[in-house]
Amino acid sequence: MDNRFLIQQHALELGFDLCRIARSRALTEHRERLTQWLDSGEYGGLQYMQRNLDKRLDPSLLVEGTRSIVVCAIGYKRGPVPNPLMNHMASYAWGKDYHLVIREKLRQLLQYIQQLCPGSSGRVFVDTAPLLEKAWAVEAGLGWIGRNTLLIHPELGSYLLLGVVLTDAELSPDTPMQGGCGSCRRCIDACPSGALGEDRMLDARRCIARRTVEACSAEEEGDLHGWLFGCDACQRVCPYNLHAPESVHPEFAPLPELCSMTPQDWLSLTETEFRQRFHETPLERCGLERLQHRIRTFLEKH
Repeated sequence: MDNRFLIQQHALELGFDLCRIARSRALTEHRERLTQWLDSGEYGGLQYMQRNLDKRLDPSLLVEGTRSIVVCAIGYKRGPVPNPLMNHMASYAWGKDYHLVIREKLRQLLQYIQQLCPGSSGRVFVDTAPLLEKAWAVEAGLGWIGRNTLLIHPELGSYLLLGVVLTDAELSPDTPMQGGCGSCRRCIDACPSGALGEDRMLDARRCIARRTVEACSAEEEGDLHGWLFGCDACQRVCPYNLHAPESVHPEFAPLPELCSMTPQDWLSLTETEFRQRFHETPLERCGLERLQHRIRTFLEKH
C-alpha cells in the first residue's frame, strides 16, 4: 500500500481533518509577490516576515534534505456563544493554544513516517518558522487562497489551523485542488478596517487581527470596531464557512472558565489569576492589561 495513504489515514486517526502531501521545491513564483508586499510596508511591522526570505521560499534551506511536505489541517469552527465578550474574540482563541495541540499531533505523525520510512528524519512546524504554510497547503491540494487571504477548503471552509512536517522521506505527492471564490467578495466588503485588497493581498497595518494580537501600544491599535482579540469578520460571511460543519475536536471547545466570565470578572482579574487560567491559550499572548483596556472601551461604546 502507498505510504501516502497510510500517512493520511494515520493523520486522521491522530485527530487531523485533512492531510495532503507536496513534493518539496523552491517556490520561486512567490518571490516577486512577497517582496512587493514587504516593500509596500503592508506587512505591518511584522519584522519576522522580513527575515529569512530565501528559507521562507525554499524548505530545503530550512531543513536540509527535505523532499516532502506533509500538510495537515484541523477545523475549529464554532457557533456563537451566549457570552457577549467571547463573540468579540476570534473563535480560535476560545480553546487551548493550537500551537501546543497541533505540534504534539505532528510529532506523533513524524514518528509514524519514520517507522514507515526507516532512516528518514524531519521536523514539525506550527506557524513559528519561515515557511509559507498556506502556499504549501495549496500545493498539496488542501484548498485555495480566498479573497480573505486564508486557505479555503470546499467543505471545511477557512476555519482551519495548519501544521507542517518537513521530511527527507520520498513520498508520493497529491494533486493541487481546483476551486475558487468566483465573483464573491463578501469578505472584502465585511472587513471593518478595509484590510483586504482586491488582489488577495492583506494590508496588515489595517488588519484588526494583527493589531490586537501583535505587540503594539493602545494608540497604535486604533479603532478595533468592537473586537477584543483577533477578528473573524471576513470568515463569518464566507459562504463556505456558512455551510461548514462545526468542529468536533474537544481541544478547541470553548473553555468553561472563559464562557462564564462577565466584564466585571475580567476587570477585577489579577495578573496571577490571568496566567493561571489562560497560560495555555492564545489570549496569553495579548496580556491582561491590553484586554482590560479593550473591554473598558467596549463597555463605553455598548
